[in-house]
Amino acid sequence: MELDAISLILLALAIPASFIVSAAAGLGGSLILVPVMMMAIGTKEGIAVAALLLAWNNVAKVAVYRKTLPWRASGAVIIAVLLGTALGATLMLKLPELWIRYAVALVIVVTLVWEFSPYHRAKKAWGVGLAFCSGATSGISGTSGPLKGVALRSLQLERFYFVGAASLVSLVGDTTKAVVFSQSGLLQTEHLVLAGILVPVMAGCTLLGRTINRKLGERWYSVLFWTVMGGYILRLVT
Repeated sequence: MELDAISLILLALAIPASFIVSAAAGLGGSLILVPVMMMAIGTKEGIAVAALLLAWNNVAKVAVYRKTLPWRASGAVIIAVLLGTALGATLMLKLPELWIRYAVALVIVVTLVWEFSPYHRAKKAWGVGLAFCSGATSGISGTSGPLKGVALRSLQLERFYFVGAASLVSLVGDTTKAVVFSQSGLLQTEHLVLAGILVPVMAGCTLLGRTINRKLGERWYSVLFWTVMGGYILRLVT
């Protein structure tokens, strides 16, 4: 990868920032990393390399939040994300992304209305469907947008278990994308070397993100979560 000075500076800022936000909120790394990678090295390669780096970083997140990983509660969401991501990554750039944006926008509106519903079991079923959609859009565009966050909220988990669930789901989704993109030739040896070099950065940023998460009260964590969701929606619209 040959990068100009501006691209190098952007990546030097975006990579650790994406790891910190992801560890603090549980998700949001792709919101920062994917667009910068796309600008720096191109659309397809940028999405693929971002998926690889985020997958490795999610290993660190799972290790750090290992005591609050809700395996049973998030099992259905993990499987739905796995299947959706495999489909979306396979179809990447074969479908008009504008169609995806309209579909996601519609789902967001329905979801916001559904948030007021008292039918918790139905909400959980809806969350599994959203998880599949989030995986599919993530595979196509590189980021799941707000769907993954809303799907995880439907599980109604305590904050630290929510972050643990988000780490598990993100690990499965990003790893699936990385495998598919690797098989298609988008990921090369140099990309794996880059990921290896960044392991210490991932570890440090993940620990910092966890520290931020612990220091945030419920109110400020909600602000962080919805800021990330707002960022996803803004990127979707623009």
